[in-house]
Amino acid sequence: MTAWPLSALLVWLAAWLTHTALLGLGREAAVAGAALAGGLLALFYERRWRRLIAALGFPVSALALGWQSGAPALLWLLPLLLLWWLYPRRSWSEAPLFPTPRGALERLPGLAPLPPGARVLDAGCGVGDGLRELLHAYPQARIEGVEWSRPLAWLARWRARGAVVRQGDLWADDWAPFALVYVFQRPESMPRVWAKACAEMTPQGWLASLDFAVPDVAPVASWQLPGGQFVWLYRPGRYAASKPAN
Repeated sequence: MTAWPLSALLVWLAAWLTHTALLGLGREAAVAGAALAGGLLALFYERRWRRLIAALGFPVSALALGWQSGAPALLWLLPLLLLWWLYPRRSWSEAPLFPTPRGALERLPGLAPLPPGARVLDAGCGVGDGLRELLHAYPQARIEGVEWSRPLAWLARWRARGAVVRQGDLWADDWAPFALVYVFQRPESMPRVWAKACAEMTPQGWLASLDFAVPDVAPVASWQLPGGQFVWLYRPGRYAASKPAN
């Protein structure tokens, strides 16, 4: 993406051009389309504050220019409705929408080698950054992703063309067929992740976690990324199986 802050201005411009193009459909449709365009383009930023600035550029500038005069009050809710649609409430309690940094998983093949055709799952793949890193790390594997938010699943499918992405519940998935499962969850979700991995994965399976370790479980390996984050690697199938929490 073009260097900041020029790229943010381009996102705002794209949103306004979308607004202009959709005016023939009515003011409400034009505003909704422009807000959606700006929100989707903002997802390409890695830093959350840049996403926020890029996504809010159109609605804030529209209000500052007096667009709100005479507009239905419900249109003030458009940014919140857009956020709700992109990132459903159920997802808020599971994982933050933060991307996997570039190069974060490049050490995985040396530590967790997989045979050609092995299935790898990004459980909660978001907009596809983790999928892209897995595709780079394991070009001979079958990379799959599951994401609860349907719009984010669509975006991940478009960004990670070599992966199989579907909308679904990562907790309802069966992890048994996968040689490696990659997660980027909240720290409070890690005991549940570990219980599910131990209950369902084979003794040869691998679990990789970005940023958050499994409490009281020693990893097979771990390494620190340039940005200060850690990657943790486990063999859950070697531990006594336990059922995942409800």
